[in-house]
Amino acid sequence: MEVGELPERLSFPQEEENVQKYWERIGAFEKSNELSKGRKVFSFYDGPPFATGLPHYGHILAGTIKDVVTRYAYQTGHHVERRFGWDCHGLPIEFEIEQALGIKTKEDVLKFGIGNYNKQCRQIVMRFAGEWERIVKRLGRWIDFENDYKTLSTSYMESVWWVFKQLYEKGLVYRGFKVMPYSTGCTTPLSNFEANLNYKDVQDPAVTAAFPLKDDPNTLLLAWTTTPWTLPSNMMLCVNAEMSYIKILDEKTGKTYVLAESRLVQLYKDPKKAKFTVLERYQGSDMVGWKYEPLFDYFVPEYGDRAFFLVSDDYVTDDSGTGIVHQAPAFGEDDYRVCVAVGAVDKSQLPCPVDESGRFLEPVHDFVGVYVKEADKLIVDAIKKKGRIVKNEQYFHSYPFCWRSETPLIYKAVPAWFVKAEELKDKLLENNLKSSWVPKFVQTNRFGNWLENVRDWNVSRNRYWGTPLPIWTNEAHTERLVIGSVEELETLCGKSGIVDIHRENIDDLEIVNPETGNVLKRVEEVFDCWFESGSMPYASIHYPFTEEARNYFGNAFPADFIAEGLDQTRGWFYTLTVLATALYDKPAFKNCIVNGLVLAEDGKKMSKRLKNYPDPMTVVNEHGSDALRLYLINSPVVRAEPLRFREAGVRDVVKEIMLPWFNAYRFFVQNAKHLEFETGESIKVGTHTAKEMGSRNPMDHWVMSSLGSLIHFVRQEMAAYRLFTVVPRLVHFIEDLTNWYVRLNRPRLKGAISLDDWRIGLENLADVLLALSRLMASFTPFFSEYTYQNLKNYAPESLQSESVHFLMVPELRDDVVDEKFEAAVGRMQEAITLGRVARERRNVSLKQPLGKITLVHRDQNVLDSVMSLESYVKSELNVQEVVYSTLESEFVVLKADADGKILGKKLGKSFAKVHKAVRSMTSDQVQDLESNGSVEIEGHKIEACDIRITRDLAPSLKDQAEHLETVCLRAVSEGERNKRPQS
Repeated sequence: MEVGELPERLSFPQEEENVQKYWERIGAFEKSNELSKGRKVFSFYDGPPFATGLPHYGHILAGTIKDVVTRYAYQTGHHVERRFGWDCHGLPIEFEIEQALGIKTKEDVLKFGIGNYNKQCRQIVMRFAGEWERIVKRLGRWIDFENDYKTLSTSYMESVWWVFKQLYEKGLVYRGFKVMPYSTGCTTPLSNFEANLNYKDVQDPAVTAAFPLKDDPNTLLLAWTTTPWTLPSNMMLCVNAEMSYIKILDEKTGKTYVLAESRLVQLYKDPKKAKFTVLERYQGSDMVGWKYEPLFDYFVPEYGDRAFFLVSDDYVTDDSGTGIVHQAPAFGEDDYRVCVAVGAVDKSQLPCPVDESGRFLEPVHDFVGVYVKEADKLIVDAIKKKGRIVKNEQYFHSYPFCWRSETPLIYKAVPAWFVKAEELKDKLLENNLKSSWVPKFVQTNRFGNWLENVRDWNVSRNRYWGTPLPIWTNEAHTERLVIGSVEELETLCGKSGIVDIHRENIDDLEIVNPETGNVLKRVEEVFDCWFESGSMPYASIHYPFTEEARNYFGNAFPADFIAEGLDQTRGWFYTLTVLATALYDKPAFKNCIVNGLVLAEDGKKMSKRLKNYPDPMTVVNEHGSDALRLYLINSPVVRAEPLRFREAGVRDVVKEIMLPWFNAYRFFVQNAKHLEFETGESIKVGTHTAKEMGSRNPMDHWVMSSLGSLIHFVRQEMAAYRLFTVVPRLVHFIEDLTNWYVRLNRPRLKGAISLDDWRIGLENLADVLLALSRLMASFTPFFSEYTYQNLKNYAPESLQSESVHFLMVPELRDDVVDEKFEAAVGRMQEAITLGRVARERRNVSLKQPLGKITLVHRDQNVLDSVMSLESYVKSELNVQEVVYSTLESEFVVLKADADGKILGKKLGKSFAKVHKAVRSMTSDQVQDLESNGSVEIEGHKIEACDIRITRDLAPSLKDQAEHLETVCLRAVSEGERNKRPQS
């Protein structure tokens, strides 16, 4: 790559495009993979996105994190296979097709033909793949698009079948029910997404029904419902164990009712004026087990010995109703969960007397053939005739309708296929703790809590465009075969040459059961696309069907690393974990980075409709990919916290990091060329050892030590995947390099001191810039390449390469690290910075010389460290004399105040007392706190970091305040001084 004369002003976006062209010309990514063959494998799983839309900031953020880690893994001596993947099946694609074709019902799909339907889906699924590739590459990410994986490929789908068969053979699959939003007009369940598309305000009947106690028929339990059509299917009544209930005698009717005490308003308009007598009070827990008479006896013969009693559950509230909720397990998700938990019904068999069109079936013989919503009135009348209606009203509320058929949705139990995740719970929790998450709290809290409350996983969908479930069964589901490969299917059905296993190609294939001779047909369902993406570690390489896949899998599972957004704790992270645990009793990955959400600048969700965020590629074209990458990964979002995206923040990265780095690089190149012009000699890194280069000049010694510390820190923190500590430290080093090292050495680096000093100084700077280009290569791949292509002219043979991305990260240089001297320079920097602030406060220009400045610190060692660098202090502050004093109390008074934001959370109600005590601390007490790091106040251990400490002029100097400005170094331990910013 040719690097011409360096301009005064650099267009970062333009140079990035030049670098990208260079990479394409030399086949940089492909060549890097060739060079790394034979190294230890670093395995990485890339979660597949849909290609039906363009990348947004969430994709860019996750992609940047993945690129940083995988580039760094390559730089530490690994072979890193990086293949892009595509999620090709599922509802987003079907939804778009149905909108375009006007398809609304299952009958519409069957009439159009599943083959035609899936053909339409296939045509749009990769519509934006080319744009994705262009954008991802422009963002600097190295990943293989040519050998990508697609969930629609037969090889991928076949491995999904294999995974499912393994689970089935382990006894982890069963046919059960899932209560879902259901369209009776389209005769199909809907996703929650679809169910939320079409809400309307409607009036529904709301009845309060009476359920007599078995042992005391005169005592009536009151339950309220807005779906009277579900009452014939009642199995249980549910209370809240923690709520208070009341038994009353209603004077008007002479009847005895039981309901929640806080819900008397359901029975009486004004309970205070109502006439009733309180007979007894109960806790909900006291009522558990009470048996009652059902409203209808349709299901008594089958369920009478295990149903029709009171249970308790936390989902019951006193927000509405009577505090007693009727349970129809086929028509409510909580109803189903509660009834299954107590054994009233089985997971695989439910009382569901409603057909696909929403009409009643036997045994509800009184209403057979009646549509459920039309049956409301008939059922209310029937209950009224039994004398069991206590209140009958109309209820105005917002209710979901089918977006296709405009019919009201119901919640209905739909036959589905489940993986027994609950049975795996202990292993899931154990395997979760075997991996390392950043940040840790996502693993232990959000994800851990999700696993703690794990439910069996419904892996089937009543759809068309997806991997078909490989289950062949008879109509009664008493015989079943699960297929694990295309070859097995061909053998059993007697057909060869099957190349595509989507529904249209296999739905008609019949299998004769080898054991019974009966004909089996495939079930209609397809896999949930989350099952497909969770199978990615196996299906993306067509495991276990090829020898290559088996060999690779043995070295690549579990993955060394994955990364996705916080929302994937209930998505991809979960499905990967369940399948890996079920198959191998292992975690699916060893390390996981979780990023937070990228929001619009106003804190709202980014919205195309609201246009509340800048187009990502506009930002890239204006400021550059490197700047966008640094902005994103040097923010709270890499700690799973939200980020309010500000384009101004990207602009600041260019101004505060990229430009100073470029200026330091340009300064070096100009002066290296000047030296070569003057002497005929070229700078060559490695001519002197790092120790030799650092021994001649204090700033050389400091920058080499700082670089050694930086290398150690980067290696240590990247090994722990803590990007949020690494990036600030790298940025801090660039600031030190440009604002301190180059500036304090400018005359020397320009040859104004001596030829030998000139040569050594530039060699030192070249070494630092070369190391920096390698350290930053993972984070800012374009500019690191740009600087390296020129800097390699000054590099030793070991650092000669076509690309900086073929080189390893710098080796440890712990032998040149001098933490004590780094701390001394840090004190010097602080003294200079405070001195500048003091001048600014008095409006005294740096051009105006001052007689003296007094530096105050209670630790003489700190003052001695600054004294050893006094010449820099004098020069930078333009003073003739520096006076040092340890008598801090003669100059300043220390005051303390509690940080309410931090301590308020920690202490709660105790904060007020502690706050008062902190503010009343004497100067000596504050000094002790600062020295010791903590203090006990009002029985609480208070850390110095939770306290704001300020310094005011001592009373004895108040009268001189107008003419005096004190520079008092903070009393911070040397150990703390050595710590760099970590967030």
